[in-house]
Amino acid sequence: MSQGRRPARSPQKRAPLKRLSGGRGPRGGGSDPSVFAGVGAAVGVLLATAIALLVVGVVLYKAPGPKARAGGATTVIFAKGAHTSEIAADLERAGVIRSGAIFMAAAEVTGAAKALKAGEYAFPSKASLAAVLHRMRTGEVVHHRVTIPEGATSRQAVDILMHTDVLTGDIPTPPEGALLPETYDVVRGESRAAVLQRMMDADDRLLAQLWATRRKGLPYTNIEQAVILASIVEKETALDSERPRVAAVYLNRLSQGMKLEADPTVIYGVNGGGPLGHGLRESELQANTPYNTYLNPGLPPTPIDNPGRASLAAVMDPPVTSDLYFVADGTGGHAFSKTLAEHAQNVQHWRQIEQQRAQAEAQAGAPSGGRPHPISAPPPPMEHR
Repeated sequence: MSQGRRPARSPQKRAPLKRLSGGRGPRGGGSDPSVFAGVGAAVGVLLATAIALLVVGVVLYKAPGPKARAGGATTVIFAKGAHTSEIAADLERAGVIRSGAIFMAAAEVTGAAKALKAGEYAFPSKASLAAVLHRMRTGEVVHHRVTIPEGATSRQAVDILMHTDVLTGDIPTPPEGALLPETYDVVRGESRAAVLQRMMDADDRLLAQLWATRRKGLPYTNIEQAVILASIVEKETALDSERPRVAAVYLNRLSQGMKLEADPTVIYGVNGGGPLGHGLRESELQANTPYNTYLNPGLPPTPIDNPGRASLAAVMDPPVTSDLYFVADGTGGHAFSKTLAEHAQNVQHWRQIEQQRAQAEAQAGAPSGGRPHPISAPPPPMEHR
């Protein structure tokens, strides 16, 4: 035998492979169709359920909500930092929504949960869940109105703000003439300091505009002097159409070195600008205060109230006239004159009107006495009137 060679193997036949059971059908392969049918049916049920839930959710989201228990709206107040669950409970308790749980779910799904804003809301009767969430998401809170009357003193303005119970905090009394008397929108929880600052900012903006376009040749050396005169004009007439002419009278008197002799300044010196309750007395006319323009020449040291837009505009652009006097004419307005003789006739006419009114009041049993001096009523005639 030769070395290093393996003996040859005799050829052998391989045994045939046995076919495995569970083959592919006739050929022994594939899966049972019933399995796929079962899975498909389950998926169909789940899909149908999801669609049904979606439809129900949309219907609940947009469907009308409960009817308001009283009136046409329901007011609910939400504090800052309130959780969605607290908001939902408050809404359900107030009868705005039917279910707090559905509200919370809707808030989460729509993304409104993190955007709900605090404040006071008035939800209309039968408001849908969508409308409720939209209103709170956009912060459509209730707006209240605060009105500061033209000619109000700063003390009176502060008193109005302090008695507005939707506002919070204390405020100091600003200088006279520092705020613009108008109607302002405020919201519950807003600070009085913020509202007062808005009033003062509005006054600053208006004054800057009027000062920039004022008539040339006016004797003011600063805006404050214009505001002082405007505060006097504000008290002298309730007619916007008369304010420029009243302003012209005082400017003419100043240019001629005449005393203003303005009754409202005397009243402010006596009682700080509140209602006097009677006609000016001789003792009050002789009161030695810095605001008595019967005794002191020129303008008083400060404004005597907070003048409105019309009075501020009047002193910035008065007409050119020769008038030096005015007196009440009995119609709510005034009669203007250039000379003392003309003025005396107008005063006589006014006194006749006063006598007729006094006789009518006496016959009607009305109490006699001096007439009050409110902003809207003409004061008793004085020398320059």
